[in-house]
Amino acid sequence: MRRLVKLRIFTQALFFCFFVWLIFTTQYSYDRNSAEASGWLKLFFDLNPLNLIGVAVTAGIIYKTLALGFILVVLTIIFGRFFCGWVCPLGSLNNFFSSFKPESSGKSLLTRNIYKPYQKLKYYFLFFFAGTAILGSLQTGLLDPISLIARSIGLVVFPAMFLLLRMLFGWFFDSGVAVLAFFGDRLFRLSEALFLPQKQPLYNGIFWLALILAVVIAGNRLYTRFWCRAVCPLGALLGIFAGFSIFGLKKDVSKCDDCGKCLLRCQGADNPHRQLPHRRSECHVCLNCLEACPNDALSFGFFAVDSPVIKGPDLSRRKLIFSGIAGAAAIPILRSGLDKSRHINQSLIRPPGALPETEFLARCIRCGQCMKICPTNALHPAILEAGWEGIFSPVLIPAIGYCEHTCILCGHSCPTGAIKQLTQIEKTGNEEIPPVRIGTAFIDRGRCLPWAFGKECIVCEEWCPTSPKAIRLEPVEQIWPDGRQVKLRRPYVIAEECIGCGACEYACPVQGDKAIYVSSVGESRNPKNEMLMHRPRYQ
Repeated sequence: MRRLVKLRIFTQALFFCFFVWLIFTTQYSYDRNSAEASGWLKLFFDLNPLNLIGVAVTAGIIYKTLALGFILVVLTIIFGRFFCGWVCPLGSLNNFFSSFKPESSGKSLLTRNIYKPYQKLKYYFLFFFAGTAILGSLQTGLLDPISLIARSIGLVVFPAMFLLLRMLFGWFFDSGVAVLAFFGDRLFRLSEALFLPQKQPLYNGIFWLALILAVVIAGNRLYTRFWCRAVCPLGALLGIFAGFSIFGLKKDVSKCDDCGKCLLRCQGADNPHRQLPHRRSECHVCLNCLEACPNDALSFGFFAVDSPVIKGPDLSRRKLIFSGIAGAAAIPILRSGLDKSRHINQSLIRPPGALPETEFLARCIRCGQCMKICPTNALHPAILEAGWEGIFSPVLIPAIGYCEHTCILCGHSCPTGAIKQLTQIEKTGNEEIPPVRIGTAFIDRGRCLPWAFGKECIVCEEWCPTSPKAIRLEPVEQIWPDGRQVKLRRPYVIAEECIGCGACEYACPVQGDKAIYVSSVGESRNPKNEMLMHRPRYQ
């Protein structure tokens, strides 16, 4: 059994490192290996039955690659919640930090590790999300362990690590010591060549993402794998299927001397000891209890029916119904609000290829992969730009980064189809296909240098990537109050040609609020937007 436990620990570490490496390699590159790495990362989301069922309920379809989630369902029905104990990267992280939990007295620790009623919370969270899904809003990504750990590592851990390395290399270089400066410069160049991005990624709302990750980790000081036991909706879903599993723990009560050593090592608080019936839906199949038992009173096998066992979760039907109703009621309440909601906020710019807002929120799982792979750092997790319903979903902030004209990586990294997988022709358009528009640029004449201050500036026109240019220059002569005559070229926007990429706003040299800004007015994904009508691009 010791070898099996070591194999489980090795497998946990292997999957966690593999997952982190895939997130690390999911970045802007035309290299084929990076595309393959991104595909491997999507496999973690595709195998997640929470995504499969969530999208099926909200969008009414079984999205192509998400059908792989049936594989994990079948394996869970056979082997139980092995995914939680052997594969899940967030579970592995929680298990690691749980090992640092301070020890208490033996009796207290035994009592704390017995199944507790708080472990039912995750099932009520699951039914709450089921209620939101019935109303067409997919919110499972907020607590789903795969999405949570992916966006935490990609948007919090890696940017902080990159910034720390830059600060360290800068300290070496500025130390005034020739040897340290030499090594600092060489280490920086080597790191930049191997893994350090050329542009330091910065993300909106990173404090809240970091706080959530800190709370998840800190919870392990209360109870072993507290998040997995009490909060995780994927664990709850797998726990329901694990109740039907044909593989499970078998107790030989005659050999048990009730020493409690199995309890001390149990990760799921599923009562492997003699006194209480084993709860199969809570078991992570970590096998720690087998290694801890000195009398070989425990074993795992198929069709272990002669042991005292509670197969499924013991839940209150009234609380389940209330949770579902609460989730369903939450959506109309959130959508009827006006504070920075998507109904009036024209600064809400979605990635190119994003579905209409209602359909987008029915599919987006907030995994953060589109933000991580964006080459210009243009996509960021929303805080309240899309209302409470759209928290942590991707929004484009042109002042930080613009949408690269020919880039289509965000759609190809989206695991649920919330962003379409566009081709370059579909995005940029041609004589027959109009380009994808994510908004329209507007000039603030009160801040524009040629319009307001009589100073020559053609940056926005130079940066405009469309052909023909959506931003053009009008030669004018203007007489100022002091009598001088100034010849200028004033920029103006051809709305029908603008795609809303934000390159003009990003490049605008005016400090503070930019003199040109992008609004979501005229976006292609909104068929009801009649303010700007499309006309043939080539005449």
